[in-house]
Amino acid sequence: MKVHTENKKYIKQINTVVTVGTFDGLHRGHLKILETMKSIAGKINGTSVMVTFDPHPRKIISKDYNLKMLTTTEEKIALLNNAGIDNLLVVKFTEEFSQLTSDEFIKQIIVDTIGAAHMVVGHDHKFGRDRLGDENKLREFGRLYNFDVTSVPAERINDEIISSTKIRNSLFEGDIEKANLFLGRNYSMSGTVVKGSQRGRTLGFPTANIQPDSPDKAIAKRGVYAVSCKCEDEQQFGIMNIGLRPTFGGTPVLVIEVHLLNFNKDIYGKKLTVDFMKRLRDEKKFETKEELIHQIEIDKQKAVQMFETEMQNINSADGSDLRN
Repeated sequence: MKVHTENKKYIKQINTVVTVGTFDGLHRGHLKILETMKSIAGKINGTSVMVTFDPHPRKIISKDYNLKMLTTTEEKIALLNNAGIDNLLVVKFTEEFSQLTSDEFIKQIIVDTIGAAHMVVGHDHKFGRDRLGDENKLREFGRLYNFDVTSVPAERINDEIISSTKIRNSLFEGDIEKANLFLGRNYSMSGTVVKGSQRGRTLGFPTANIQPDSPDKAIAKRGVYAVSCKCEDEQQFGIMNIGLRPTFGGTPVLVIEVHLLNFNKDIYGKKLTVDFMKRLRDEKKFETKEELIHQIEIDKQKAVQMFETEMQNINSADGSDLRN
């Protein structure tokens, strides 16, 4: 996939099939749009192009709106590399750009920049300053500028329409299973391992404290999770705590820390990517350090039971005991 930005301009091609949107999360509904776009491009021997925006338009249009993102631009690019589209055009969303009407957006981006032969849009797609850029408006423009339009119906699970907002709310409510179901993959976050208070080490459960790559990244509800992690392409499993450490008087900022099972390497300063697999429990204040240690051991054993087969495959070469 070729990525085009202001520094790497898009070069107009023939028989281009294009879709436009923020595509936060790249969930199952978004993937259905991409599959439709690729299918049409294949039939007309054309090229597929996704147009997206950075930052998210709401960050510019509603500056007081504290939007948390399911995917950063870097994560979106990585996911799209596996989705099989040909081109990604990342448009810098500025105050000036936000003033474009739907007519101006179509003319400047879809027609003059890309030269679309076909547009594929989701069921609720709107664009332009006036929010009049919907399916009907697109069909009018299509007749004017000679491109076709295909609208993709909503993707549903259990008769519920999938959306980025619903996935975001599921994360904030601690329903990681629903979030993962709607995404079609495990929700993930990446960050750098930084020095912490090293309190976990004194408890017998050393942890890697994670500083998320982006302050805008959506963080799941406080609590303990079973997670799968990657560090330098090496897969590990563990338990993650997201919270304020209430047992030890609390902290003023959210702490994200992972205890990796059967792992003792120095990874300070390294990038760690965490996949949320299952929520184990709420964050809780314990009366004594011993009660906390006992609960962490229970959390650890639940995670071991979840990951036992995978961990055996990883550790079989050196005979490691995954219960250590």
